[in-house]
Amino acid sequence: MQIKISFSSEGRRMSSNINLDAKKATEIKLFSFSTPAMRAFHMTWLAFFVCFFAWFACAPLMPVIKGEFGLTKDQIANINIAAVAITILVRLAVGPLCDKYGPRITYTALLLLGSIPVFGVAAANSYESFLFFRLLIGAIGASFVITQYHTSVMFAPNVVGTANAAAAGWGNAGGGATQALMPLLLGAIVMFGVEQTMGWRVALIVPGVMMVIVGILYWKLTQDCPQGNFKEVRAQGIEVGSGKKGGMAILMQAARNYRVWILFVAYGACFGIEIFIHNVAAMYYVDHFKMDLKTAGLTAGIFGLLALFARALGGIISDKVALKKGLDGRTKVLVLMILGEGLFLILFSQMNVIALAIISMTIFALFTHMACGATYALVPFIDRNALGGVAGIIGAGGNVGAVAAGFLLKGVLDIQTCLFILGGLVIVAGCSVILIRFTTEHKEKEQVLFEQALLERNSVA
Repeated sequence: MQIKISFSSEGRRMSSNINLDAKKATEIKLFSFSTPAMRAFHMTWLAFFVCFFAWFACAPLMPVIKGEFGLTKDQIANINIAAVAITILVRLAVGPLCDKYGPRITYTALLLLGSIPVFGVAAANSYESFLFFRLLIGAIGASFVITQYHTSVMFAPNVVGTANAAAAGWGNAGGGATQALMPLLLGAIVMFGVEQTMGWRVALIVPGVMMVIVGILYWKLTQDCPQGNFKEVRAQGIEVGSGKKGGMAILMQAARNYRVWILFVAYGACFGIEIFIHNVAAMYYVDHFKMDLKTAGLTAGIFGLLALFARALGGIISDKVALKKGLDGRTKVLVLMILGEGLFLILFSQMNVIALAIISMTIFALFTHMACGATYALVPFIDRNALGGVAGIIGAGGNVGAVAAGFLLKGVLDIQTCLFILGGLVIVAGCSVILIRFTTEHKEKEQVLFEQALLERNSVA
């Protein structure tokens, strides 16, 4: 992030660039809440955790909801597609909104407005109304883009991959937590004498309340960037974010970069598959292995809870490899992780023994989360001047992947076959990442910023 100052000398205009990256955090002090960067770090992962929890709170309860509304296989597939479809558009929008207005106000608005359909789905009384609110709930999936944007502007190049991956990974764990906790919450409510048909509705109110609370905290505890909030910083004559550039201009600048579209496909192959698994895992274990609802929820929860460390691990590995191999090293890490994901997804799809299925799913989950982390460890280096657009388009790719997987499920006979086909498609997507190239000038510029961040961290130490 830079500010350009122009002045004239002997009739000529000259310019000088002042690097604002020096104000970014060069290390992650995990147990600190005192600096703007660490407050942003902790609030972003917490906000994303709550959004992810609310986003997929319906999924582990679907066997109960299916029985109440008499849902068919196609209707369930429609609900799963609706849950991720609108996120594509909202993710494209919130990236430029972050550039224009700042991540603080964007995240707060998303949390507060997003809680409305979460409360609405608890009041649904038919397939059509449930589908409508499930569609609207998908908008809170755009929280991921704001999370990645906020950590990207707060942390220096030497740790931004780790910061992005850790914040997103801990947030993603909300998907695993909801798989494990929502059936238990429903069980607890039923124990108090509430009918199951009312119990799942009461359970779904909880994530809505959580979103409202975190939305208020986000507004009070965070700021847009290391220098302060965008509005205040711009009033001082310092240009941050997109400045006067419109949202569509930011989006178009990002869209003209071919690397963005390769990562769009790559993210569809990792995060898209992750979302799809969150939607179908519990149902798969109930139908294929005849598990009860609680056991299926806890088993499916393993997939999401691994994000607590696996996504961060992907970012850490990317940062470590970048020390010696630079941007090309980050690209190679991503290729290997997506290929590993595809191979173990194919293996998981062929397992008919519960123990082997859980083991293969666990390894598949590790590669999936690490690939997600490695993707967004690369995102901040694609185009610094259109970061919101880049993050938004690539983030939308994850949901395009999930929607495509949902339509594939509608077109095949069973989830097992669908998973096998998806494994092959993931491998193809992983191979496409090899096509990403950076110019020598681009790599040298990023290397300078990387080394400056290391020097600053060492001098502070």
